[in-house]
Amino acid sequence: MIVLNGSSLNLKQMKKILYKDEPISIDPDSMEKVKQSREAVERIVMDQKTVYGINTGFGKFSDVRIREDDVDKLQLHLIRSHACALGDPFPERVSKAMVVLRLNALLKGFSGVRPCIVNRLCDLVNHNIIPVIPCQGSLGASGDLAPLSHLALVLIGEGEVHEKGRVRPTQEVYQEQGFLPLELKAKEGLALINGTQAMTAMGAVNYIEAERLVDQCDWIAAMTMEALEGIIDAFHPAIHEARGYPEQMKVAERIRFLTKGSRLITRQGEKRVQDAYSIRCIPQVHGASRQSLGYVKEKLEIEMNAATDNPLILEDGQTIVSGGNFHGQPIALAMDFLKIAAAEMASISERRIERLVNPQLNDLPGFLSPDPGLQSGAMIMQYAAASIVSENKTLAHPASVDSIPSSANQEDHVSMGTTAARHCYQIIRNAQKVAAIELICAMQALEYRGITLASSCARELYSKARTVVSSIQEDRIFSKDIEALDDWLISGRFNWSVQDEMVNRT
Repeated sequence: MIVLNGSSLNLKQMKKILYKDEPISIDPDSMEKVKQSREAVERIVMDQKTVYGINTGFGKFSDVRIREDDVDKLQLHLIRSHACALGDPFPERVSKAMVVLRLNALLKGFSGVRPCIVNRLCDLVNHNIIPVIPCQGSLGASGDLAPLSHLALVLIGEGEVHEKGRVRPTQEVYQEQGFLPLELKAKEGLALINGTQAMTAMGAVNYIEAERLVDQCDWIAAMTMEALEGIIDAFHPAIHEARGYPEQMKVAERIRFLTKGSRLITRQGEKRVQDAYSIRCIPQVHGASRQSLGYVKEKLEIEMNAATDNPLILEDGQTIVSGGNFHGQPIALAMDFLKIAAAEMASISERRIERLVNPQLNDLPGFLSPDPGLQSGAMIMQYAAASIVSENKTLAHPASVDSIPSSANQEDHVSMGTTAARHCYQIIRNAQKVAAIELICAMQALEYRGITLASSCARELYSKARTVVSSIQEDRIFSKDIEALDDWLISGRFNWSVQDEMVNRT
């Protein structure tokens, strides 16, 4: 059970909630803060003070005063009118993360919602009733208005939800669960949608999947290195200590461990003096991508525990201020950084694929074909990888440098953070497919070298991956192999943590 309090949620906990369905609960002290902030909103309504979003219109309509009798209706109109997101739904895991993050933000006690709102969000997570949220339509300021409006629809019994693998009307699922639709009161609609939870939820999933990807790429690159009889001298600890990057040193250490005991690995001058950069510079390139993960993790964990709606109820309800915490620029920049880092993992992987299949660059059968000429072998797999890598270059263009004014120029600079996060997800998934292609080629090359000569780690990976994709004895429809291995890489059925392996084997 993970207890949410608005200030201590981390990515490790989020991974348990999203990937292992760990239940959540609400910290009682945080619920007291929620109650106190709600009392402040009710005093404002009663005293008829003019406060943005409570008894005024929104955006350019902020100067329009709303009658006391209409403040609740204002919130309903807000949710329905703003629920105009488009495109395919976010992955279910991302939408679940949005619910968790919106709940966690409200528990800070700055938003003025009633306890029933946070309790319902908690119920949705624990019952795995997840809003269907279209992925396009957010500018990333004033937060993720359109996507989060689709989340808010579910609270009032409207919209659709994912439930037990199906998409169903919220109303039907509520009836089965015995839930009643909530009627939003003053400020609650705005508190639910004015924030960065869509981009941050997508970012959290991106981080978790990118973290797995870089571990996998180390394993696969090590196998490729053995298949190409790579030179281990370039991974000498002193080389990497001389430069000083901890992540670079870590990757070099991982490669040394993964190739330990291999009779295929060579020394400097035995077969050649130097390897190509895609082999020799694995620590420098993979390590740099790992550096970005550290930056992204820091920004995500701050944002996951941030109050990002507007206005905020501060100083025990005595101060209510309109600000700009909904602006997604910190996450937009982080996601653009992660896009580049993931794209580079695919880029260097594709270059290793080329070295595995190109007969001018190795002494293996051309394109790893069982009958070169009659059969093409892995020739077009390299084409597919190259195509994906090129696509990633387009997706990696920074979204955060773009902006477009909205709400009659009241909201005149936006972050495009959700676009950055969505493109980042696509790049990571693309990179995973390139890694799958490299693994197919590395396994085939290792067979030609002699699998018994490989390191114990390479033999272990080979044994497990061969249960998914068989040896290439004859040309076949390789897209099925790539997709099957891609699914296996995503599944988490293999322990990619070298650190765990090092402990277990010492």
